[in-house]
Amino acid sequence: MKKEYVVEGMTCGGCVASVQKKLESVEGVRRAIVSLSPPLAEVDLDKSVSLKQLQEATGKYLLSEKAPLINLVSEEKQIEETPLPEKSIHTYKPLILIVSFILGVSVLAQYPWNDFNGMLLMRHFMAGFFIVFAFFKLLNISGFADSYSMYDIVAKRWKTWGFIYPFVELALGIAYLINIFPTAINIATIIILGISTIGVVESNLNKRAIKCACLGDVFNLPMSTVTIVEDVSMVLMAVVMLLI
Repeated sequence: MKKEYVVEGMTCGGCVASVQKKLESVEGVRRAIVSLSPPLAEVDLDKSVSLKQLQEATGKYLLSEKAPLINLVSEEKQIEETPLPEKSIHTYKPLILIVSFILGVSVLAQYPWNDFNGMLLMRHFMAGFFIVFAFFKLLNISGFADSYSMYDIVAKRWKTWGFIYPFVELALGIAYLINIFPTAINIATIIILGISTIGVVESNLNKRAIKCACLGDVFNLPMSTVTIVEDVSMVLMAVVMLLI
């Protein structure tokens, strides 16, 4: 059985992720699809669940019940209707620009390129990547933690990891920038991003329409293979720097 509720109090993607997670934590709720515009929650129920039970779970987000939906919408259609933009080069323009700027600065750092060093390029890029991406996550750390817990295998079980992760990224970025403990830092990068990649790959294989938290809660980017390439590329660079 499906029911649809109007949700009051949501202001951002982090709120959407939080409401969805809270609704899905209620016994009897098989799946919840939450959107910001319009502010609705579609709840797929295995058994009868009262509005009071759902309201207790969502807390400050107020629910008001609408008429039950007829179960004619396929799972694929539900995914299409989630409040995320279509996956296109225009959608990922902010991410592409940010990565391009980091790469450009990393190249310019070795000007006039008389003794251009590929290893130094990778180290500068990884420093810039971690520091800049940590900055965006820290702008709304609570929103990031909510979004991250939707797919990361560690944050799903231990939400505090979502609050710690931006600081870990920042520490890795600074370590790469000043080139301290390179072996330990590269190993840490491989482990941390390797584990993060598992959740990203799993979400893509399951075709889950969820928000990518790579740039925190600032941009509404859907999870895609772009996120996989991003994480895997960083892991590979760390492996190369570790071995050479």
